[in-house]
Amino acid sequence: MNQAFLHRYIASTHSDSKENPDFDKLFELRLATNLTLIKELFFSLYPEKNHSESFEELLSVLPSLFKERPAPLKRQDNERLHIGNWYQSSQLAGMQLYVDHFNKDLKGLTNKLEYFEKLGVNFLHLMPITPRPKGENDGGYAVNSYHEVDKRYGTKKDLLTLTEQMRSKDMILMLDFVANHTSNEFPWAKKAMGGDAKYQNYYHVYSDRTIPDAFEKTLPEIFPITSPGNFTYDPKMKKWVMTVFNDYQWDLNYSNPEVFIEMLKNLVQLVNLGVDVIRLDALAFMWKKLGTTSQNLPEAHALISLFRLCLQVIAPGAIFLAEAIVAPKEIIKYFGTGNTKGNECEVAYNATLMALLWDAIATKKTILLYKNLQNLPAKPDEATWINYIRCHDDIGLGFEDHYIDEVGWDAKSHRRFLLDYYCQNIEWSPARGAVFMYNPKTGDGRITGSCASLLGLEKALEEKDRESIETAVAKIIMMHAIILSYGGIPLIYAGDEIGALNDYSYLQDVDKKEDSRWVNRPQQDWEAIDNLKDSKAYPSRIFFALQKLIRIRKQQTSFADNNNTVFYNIHNPHIFGYERTASQGEGVLIICNFSESIQEVDALMLGPYGAKNKPKNLITGRTVTFSKEKLTLKPYQILWLQNT
Repeated sequence: MNQAFLHRYIASTHSDSKENPDFDKLFELRLATNLTLIKELFFSLYPEKNHSESFEELLSVLPSLFKERPAPLKRQDNERLHIGNWYQSSQLAGMQLYVDHFNKDLKGLTNKLEYFEKLGVNFLHLMPITPRPKGENDGGYAVNSYHEVDKRYGTKKDLLTLTEQMRSKDMILMLDFVANHTSNEFPWAKKAMGGDAKYQNYYHVYSDRTIPDAFEKTLPEIFPITSPGNFTYDPKMKKWVMTVFNDYQWDLNYSNPEVFIEMLKNLVQLVNLGVDVIRLDALAFMWKKLGTTSQNLPEAHALISLFRLCLQVIAPGAIFLAEAIVAPKEIIKYFGTGNTKGNECEVAYNATLMALLWDAIATKKTILLYKNLQNLPAKPDEATWINYIRCHDDIGLGFEDHYIDEVGWDAKSHRRFLLDYYCQNIEWSPARGAVFMYNPKTGDGRITGSCASLLGLEKALEEKDRESIETAVAKIIMMHAIILSYGGIPLIYAGDEIGALNDYSYLQDVDKKEDSRWVNRPQQDWEAIDNLKDSKAYPSRIFFALQKLIRIRKQQTSFADNNNTVFYNIHNPHIFGYERTASQGEGVLIICNFSESIQEVDALMLGPYGAKNKPKNLITGRTVTFSKEKLTLKPYQILWLQNT
């Protein structure tokens, strides 16, 4: 049973809970509802015969954490319980950004909330703003604190001002919770370095290489070039510590229940700042076990579910996003399976869709896109996706090899082609990307670059090729129109809404030059934004096209995610088609052309949208016309069709 459903039921059955809620009573009811599952999950990870006292400690911690939750947030929690699955609404449109790259600091960001409103964005994901080590810090994912604000971004008061302003505008805030590791400057790590055995047990610390060497037999390398291996020798402790990502990021030891309880406290303190969505970073790595890859383990799923069920009791209006960029069959599991189905993360990145869209751009064919998406296991009805073209990170090629083989392509050669296409190893390719973490042992690599540069705008501008500029702009708009109409929350990367190009300045920064991902993390171009009135300039054309698409999205209830996406087999290898069905009113059929040439679609392939021969294109507001029972699409054109 989905526990959130039960919490909504509890709220609805207490007639006075909406206007005059008894927060303490509702908390007790939620705790009673979740307690059995919490107990089962806790003791599945921490056997009862050894950890009964730890469970008693957890039970004493939950009420005290609830008391710390600010009253306005308790009221918001209650309102969301009455609304239901608010995160599946078609009203949501998001943007991801670095605060300092966007407008200096938190005060600067608060001053730009009207910009988001102008575009239609009401969901913000801020990259880490917590304190981190000086120098290399993995873009802030090496954390020195989970709930303080790094002084470069302002103060905690500035953050509270931002969240208060966002609540007044019905805007949603997402922040990261780096659950897998801390920095080596975190207070626990410092105490461990000082010889405190308690805090050494908060991490995976070993006196010699025996156990680390045993782990290394099955652990893959995440950053094989810049951070080979999974353990680092600490000269202060004179011991080895697990560092799966970088030597300054120490992996937490969740087999110790004290770590779970302390991290739950950190999580709640973060949520109490007014955070609506918690992005669980690197959650696939959270549980370590000898003889395995220590990724996507059943214990990791149990741990995440335990976090969620405890958070639901305290702050039921906050939700989890799974940062799990893994194989499609593994992504689905982060919504929960078996007893935890629907009780793990409410939201996950649709990395499968993202990677396949880039595949379709490079190949100009949609066969692999269809094959993967049509075979993706169904997600729970109460879960949803984050749909995105790119993020702050690299673009991985994590789709299934056997599907590549089934379409008649060699998987290894195909991945090599994609790397070459996007990373400037094919002369005719319009893409201006860079390779990230290429592993010569396996031939695997990932892709970095801004959306506009990867889609050909940078090269077209360099060559002053007007036709190629038009093509690149059409690609940018089409890609965004897909994520805005697919089932889930669309997330635009800041700068993509104005066609930002690659930023090569990172090459002059000693702390960034070895990490090519910084090429797609540009400063926000406020000069271009100030000149949006120039309607012929490409930044203006992209911005206002996306603004219009977001506005239309919010008008279509069928764009809410109710597991209502139906794929259409168009019988044209260059066309991608899917319908967002509606239980009431009219659905919308999305048709897009991934080819650089004009394509035709037989009206018969469009079902009811082709039968009447007069559907309306919501994007233009005009009725589309068929010629000899054929619908014509221009290169990289997308149609949102609705019968009138």
